[in-house]
Amino acid sequence: MIQLRQLSKDFGGRRLLKQVDWHIRSQDRIGLCGENGAGKTSLLKILAGRLEHDGGELQVARGATLGYLPQDGLSHAGSPLFEEVRSALSDLNDMERELRELEGRLGSEQSDEMLERYSDLQHQFELRGGYRMESEVGKVLDGLGFSAADRSKPCEQFSGGWQMRIALAKLLLCKPTLLLLDEPTNHLDLPARNWLEEYLSSYPFAVVLVSHDRFFLDQVVTRIVEIWNGRIEEYPGNYSRYLDERERRILALRDAKKTQDDEVEKLEAFISRFRYQANKASLVQSRIKQLEKVERIEVPPQRKAIVFRFPDPPRGGQTPLELKEVGQRYDDHQVLDQVDLRIEKAERIALVGPNGAGKSTLMRLLAGTESPVGGQRCEGHNLALAYFAQDQAKELNGVKTVLQEITDCAPFEMVPRVRDILGSFLFSGDDVHKKISVLSGGERNRLALAILLLRPANLLLLDEPTNHLDLKSKEVLLDSLKHYKGTLVFVSHDRYFVDEVATRIIEVGGGGIDSFLGNYEDFLRSKQAAGDQGHSNQRVETLEQSPTVVASDDQKNGRLRSYESRKEDKKMRRKLEKDVAELEAALHERESRLSELETQMADPDFYQQSEKFMAANGLHQSMQQEIGDLYERWEALAEKLGQLDTGE
Repeated sequence: MIQLRQLSKDFGGRRLLKQVDWHIRSQDRIGLCGENGAGKTSLLKILAGRLEHDGGELQVARGATLGYLPQDGLSHAGSPLFEEVRSALSDLNDMERELRELEGRLGSEQSDEMLERYSDLQHQFELRGGYRMESEVGKVLDGLGFSAADRSKPCEQFSGGWQMRIALAKLLLCKPTLLLLDEPTNHLDLPARNWLEEYLSSYPFAVVLVSHDRFFLDQVVTRIVEIWNGRIEEYPGNYSRYLDERERRILALRDAKKTQDDEVEKLEAFISRFRYQANKASLVQSRIKQLEKVERIEVPPQRKAIVFRFPDPPRGGQTPLELKEVGQRYDDHQVLDQVDLRIEKAERIALVGPNGAGKSTLMRLLAGTESPVGGQRCEGHNLALAYFAQDQAKELNGVKTVLQEITDCAPFEMVPRVRDILGSFLFSGDDVHKKISVLSGGERNRLALAILLLRPANLLLLDEPTNHLDLKSKEVLLDSLKHYKGTLVFVSHDRYFVDEVATRIIEVGGGGIDSFLGNYEDFLRSKQAAGDQGHSNQRVETLEQSPTVVASDDQKNGRLRSYESRKEDKKMRRKLEKDVAELEAALHERESRLSELETQMADPDFYQQSEKFMAANGLHQSMQQEIGDLYERWEALAEKLGQLDTGE
């Protein structure tokens, strides 16, 4: 559908894209990946016709339609929400207007030509889904989280995140043959992300997207295209498979580069040694030409392994924090009513629910930055609390540098460690001297998180810590939270992040809360089971002794077994994957040695040395046997890994 041939793009004196060849087919689901600044957004803009390329060709198939969703800069005003979104179906709206006009005229005048036009138009309108237009608009608005009351609101009343949803709704209704989405999950809550995953998975045309949501990429895309050093590399499969395959490719590239470097070194040594000997001139020229023809292998730089650990939390009580019959109201809007929530030591609680349900309100009540209109907030023994608000990054002083800001916020004993902490959050070298005013949203969030960690806490409250973080930064935060020894309550719309961290889910909505043991996958399974039994509206209470759901002991034990079983499966999978990788490395090393031995044995002169040949022949047989044994072990492990993946 779209073909790029030798396409190039320069930006700020740097070659962003270098002679890129790429083919996008009619039903591709492609995830664009790469380091920050690699050129993902620029490539999307070039495909959308929003940015000119500097060289090469961009060929678009006849009849192809393109739809582009940028990261920001979206604004809609002047119409009610429903009418604004409906306006995306301009062709159908025009057909409907003409049909109404014809119906009015047919009441007073009739002609064969008018009747034929009306009949044809009505048939086209029906074929193209005109009579389903209203319901389609409603379905998309519902899926993206708009309420029935929102439909009549003027568009200008919606904030930036909701403006993005309006643009996305219009784009999806247009159904272009190529959807270009730059961070479509920004500002979407978990229910809206789940809906968009399903919608895009069954989308009838091509999709190219950039996203920092790993679970979303895994669910939607079937191919990853990585931009590195101005070029693109394609990987079949989803994001998780890409990570594994990328590592394998880089290992193979490093081996190939080492071999090439050795060969180049030999050529250069020969040229240097015999350059000035007349009787070797032809051989030297031959080596020079051979050297000129070598296409140098480029290996992506090894990604810096960032490891951060939270400081050990101070000792605290068994129940760090509890809310008793707490309520919160803003004017006439009751957000929370009679909420009971007990947080137990070492829990990892994720608050979920649609935007506006009251998650941030509940976080502020837990943090004590907002007082409830009713009920009590009870702190446990020796509570040391750290709170990261959604807009925490706004508290940073834009005039200061990164290093100045964190140093000014650090306790005296932590000042020597601030550079280490900044390094853990990907601020290194001259980055620490950047003014905060020039930092990106992701950089500001990382700095705000780093400052939060200066004081040890036994209860962490994190409201949207993953906002604006790229995949690499999320992995750093995720790994550090897995090793955190205190208690954690957090809000995140990143499904992978929630699944990996949470041990309990609190669903916020309708003025109350429901509690579910396990992670988000367990929560969805519990909701499904409750729906199947006709109890989907049953309120879940938090009992005095321990947080549970209103369910039988068998159901609770089943959820715990399911959660523990999946934890064991993940542990087993990691071990198997490590063993498989070690075997593959061993196989590669043995096969390289065998190849070298076979090259040596292929030399006719080698046969004349009978003792050496016999020894080499024996070594050859033993190496073949060893490689065969390694392959048998590899196949057995691969089979076990496959059984884990299929759940057998």
